[in-house]
Amino acid sequence: MTRFTKPGIEDAPSYAELAKQAVGRALHDAGINYSQVQQAVVGYVYGESCSGQRAVYECGMTGIPIYNVNNNCSTGSTALFLAKQLIESGADCVLALGFERMAKGSLVSKTKPDDNPLYKFVAAMVEMRELNKAPFAPQLFGNAGLEHMERYGSTNVQIAKVALKNHLHSVNNPYSQFQEPYTLEQILASPQVTPPLTKLQCCPTSDGSAAAIVVSEAFARRHGLLDHAVEIIGMSMKTDFPGTFEGKSCIKVVGSELTEAAAKEAFAQARLHPMDIQVCEVHDCFATNEFITYEALGLCEPGKAGEFVDSRQNTYGGRVVVNPSGGLISKGHPLGATGLAQCAELCWQLRNMAELRQVHNPRYALQHNLGLGGACVVTIYRKYNSNPGRARADQTSNPLHLERARL
Repeated sequence: MTRFTKPGIEDAPSYAELAKQAVGRALHDAGINYSQVQQAVVGYVYGESCSGQRAVYECGMTGIPIYNVNNNCSTGSTALFLAKQLIESGADCVLALGFERMAKGSLVSKTKPDDNPLYKFVAAMVEMRELNKAPFAPQLFGNAGLEHMERYGSTNVQIAKVALKNHLHSVNNPYSQFQEPYTLEQILASPQVTPPLTKLQCCPTSDGSAAAIVVSEAFARRHGLLDHAVEIIGMSMKTDFPGTFEGKSCIKVVGSELTEAAAKEAFAQARLHPMDIQVCEVHDCFATNEFITYEALGLCEPGKAGEFVDSRQNTYGGRVVVNPSGGLISKGHPLGATGLAQCAELCWQLRNMAELRQVHNPRYALQHNLGLGGACVVTIYRKYNSNPGRARADQTSNPLHLERARL
């Protein structure tokens, strides 16, 4: 991946230049040439038709199929999901790429209200909560946090501790947009965006790119890549169920139901349980979302997210390290790149390449990437295991016995 940076910087690289840098690093990491890539799946949210071709052509023009993907904030993981399917369908080497160059400030829609993909989400929220002057996205996720506080007695301090952790984690991430730690008091005292969220509990807009090379096991073996390969052992994408709009719950409006469904399917494929995970990258577009997602992913029991945070089970020394990268809140959130940046971080963690932010000897890693509109992708990774009889995660639950993708 590239370093994520603040949008609007004078003389900043173009999206094509950012993409070229990310792809070059991924190819170097894999030890292969661009000419060996057979297909490419490219994700971005803000761009013209065929921006994927414009970006990939900077790396080479070999006539391969190039697919353009937009799934809002889950665009990067959607590109990875499709790359995995291409491998399972017979391809040997596929590039998954995401990039974004964003405008300063809050996201702005250019469509009519009733054509906006968030229209139904906002309408469902307004049935339960009053609309205020804040942008729609923080209102949606902020109201989910308020609902959790009212239902379970969690507090704004517990939610703010999520941002406290992620800002602290990012200090050791050279790719992070922000690398400054803050105190809990500073986070709570920063300007309020919408209750219970303050500015330091919200992700910034960002520029950046990230990429992954996804290959078959046979390709990895032929090219001597298995020693440092990371394997996808469970992966699920879900879109919204009727409960998103009919469930009379702001927590459901922002994707808890599809997160839970995707997680259950991914864990079933991997033959794992949430307790088996040592490190996660979770979609913390707002601190409230990471907070409620602990429960949707099964990292803690329903209603127990506050206790999970207070007991520091979500950081180094606890049961699972969540967002060692700093997460979206501090690392940044260039929409099309985020899912693949999460993938990069977890691959580095599983290879013990994360330097000062390294989690101790992780075996299994989980990625959660959510886009309102909506789509959620949950992915479970492990360091490649050449002895498939060694652990329960080594048994596929896929009835088609499709070959798993390697990164």
